[in-house]
Amino acid sequence: MPTIEVSAVDREIVAATKPVLEEHGVAITSRMYERLFAEHPETEALFNGTAPGQAERLADAVIAYATHIDNLAPIIPVVKAIAAKHVAAGVTEEHYPIVGEALLGAMVDVLGDLDPAILDAWGAAYGFLADIFIGVESDMRKAA
Repeated sequence: MPTIEVSAVDREIVAATKPVLEEHGVAITSRMYERLFAEHPETEALFNGTAPGQAERLADAVIAYATHIDNLAPIIPVVKAIAAKHVAAGVTEEHYPIVGEALLGAMVDVLGDLDPAILDAWGAAYGFLADIFIGVESDMRKAA
């Protein structure tokens, strides 16, 4: 069970950012991978950020999360599929904070100064989803 809570206000803010994500999502995710690999080059082998279409796939996943922030059931099959890839690649719990930092930093890089409430909402939402991934991946490792 996730340890991070996403308040109703934060969920509302995340959902409200969907149009901005639809417009700038690929730029944000492309920049996220650039930041991640520049600041933590050891992660490049774990993530498919340089593969053709990866930034688009990640942007689509972020948009889907914003779309379903109030009811995650429709995206759970995708979470499980991504989690299986993470387990196979060697992604661990320790990678989630650095990816989150890169994602929030990329949002600022692409969109400029953001209202702190937006960054806080996305920080909480990312933390919540990261906890879900960590739990699913832990279960997969135990089952293997």
